[in-house]
Amino acid sequence: MKAFKKELKALKKNLSAQNVNKAGDTSKVDADSVEEERFSFADAMKGVKPLQQDKVEPDKQIELFNKRQQASPTRLKNSKQLAASFSFSDMYQAALPQEGPMRYCREGESTHIVKQLRRGDYSPEMMLDLHGLTRELAKEELAALIHAARKDTIDCVCVMHGYGQGVLKAALPHYLVQHPHVRAFHQAPLEYGGQAALLVLLDVPLQNNKR
Repeated sequence: MKAFKKELKALKKNLSAQNVNKAGDTSKVDADSVEEERFSFADAMKGVKPLQQDKVEPDKQIELFNKRQQASPTRLKNSKQLAASFSFSDMYQAALPQEGPMRYCREGESTHIVKQLRRGDYSPEMMLDLHGLTRELAKEELAALIHAARKDTIDCVCVMHGYGQGVLKAALPHYLVQHPHVRAFHQAPLEYGGQAALLVLLDVPLQNNKR
């Protein structure tokens, strides 16, 4: 490497001397010399093997989170019509806890699954962001999400309602309780949105014991 630097330095010195001798004008740089210098540097670098950058393995939870499938409008488009047969009511008010994190467990289900959701034992494989949507649009997207998840045999999803004025945050739990395929839900762990999201557990057909 030292020999290469010396050779390059000598080459630059010779090129500079040639430019000074041409026409006696030191204020202008000959374009051909510049091109020759650039070519010589590129030519000299041929065959040089780049250094390999070591990569640090990311935290497992971060890696899993980055692999989550976003439930985009395009992904849910085909599910909206199929899920249209189910509609959420704004009039229905479920008996939900008034204190502590938002949570729910369907009758007949073990309350242990709520604890598992709270601990983060379930990782969402689809995520739906309801930020900026009206109640009507949010209901359509939610129904489509549940339909698409069950179609792909995905039993855990994350629904992000955000903070804002709290309209969707207040309405979403009551919508979820109405759906026959919602087994349980709990306020999401911090890595999935915390108080601005819910982890929802679904019953899915032909579930292959992923947990």
